[in-house]
Amino acid sequence: MSICDTCSNYQYDEDYEYYVCMVDLDEDDMSRFLRGGSFSCAFYQRDDEYVVVRKQM
Repeated sequence: MSICDTCSNYQYDEDYEYYVCMVDLDEDDMSRFLRGGSFSCAFYQRDDEYVVVRKQM
């Protein structure tokens, strides 16, 4: 499991029939991502449906 699997920007695309990142990464970020290793995405947002509910409590 990668960090992308828990990101809200990682969504299923019905046209391509697989998951894609909805963020437009620049050339440097995409290069680091494709090389693997310790890439830390600045656009990562935890896919947490209950974040609003916890703030209201």
